[in-house]
Amino acid sequence: MVSRLDSLANWCRKNSLWPMPFATACCGIELMATGASKHDLARFGAEVFRFSPRQCDLMIVAGRVVMKMLPVLQRIWQQMHEPKWCISMGACASTGGVFDTYAVVQGIDRFIPVDMYVPGCPPRPEQLIQAIIDLQDKIQAEGTITGREFDTASRQFRKRALVEAAGPVPLDAARNPVLQRQLASSSGG
Repeated sequence: MVSRLDSLANWCRKNSLWPMPFATACCGIELMATGASKHDLARFGAEVFRFSPRQCDLMIVAGRVVMKMLPVLQRIWQQMHEPKWCISMGACASTGGVFDTYAVVQGIDRFIPVDMYVPGCPPRPEQLIQAIIDLQDKIQAEGTITGREFDTASRQFRKRALVEAAGPVPLDAARNPVLQRQLASSSGG
């Protein structure tokens, strides 16, 4: 009985994703194009973009994230309820892209757990749709009722490391010692 209920809950969860865009650059334009009628995200259960983290379970980070925006990104991530997932859209969000500077985060996966990566500069809407489909397959396989997706060793390790690194998230990046160490190490000094 539990496996049937778990299967039903997984099907409901995967077909009713509530995405929240965190779009900061050109990938945001492709994200908007993905949400337009031409691509029809409603077919995949992710049609309505919400801008309140408490109503969302999927964060789509599109574009580069600068150090000043990192505390905002972390705070929004912490406000989202479990279970929650993240898609890193584009080269800038995944690796910093061509912006190898002290001011740009060199991969958001160092600060929040990322479930899917969408390569490209900027990636096409079809690539984001494929990432959503892959995430839905992952949700269906891992489950939601039993919490299996949260018990995996890699997710628990990342969660502990991120909580320890973030601590209380200050509004000002200059007051965050973790970010200051990141800035010092990336500038070579």
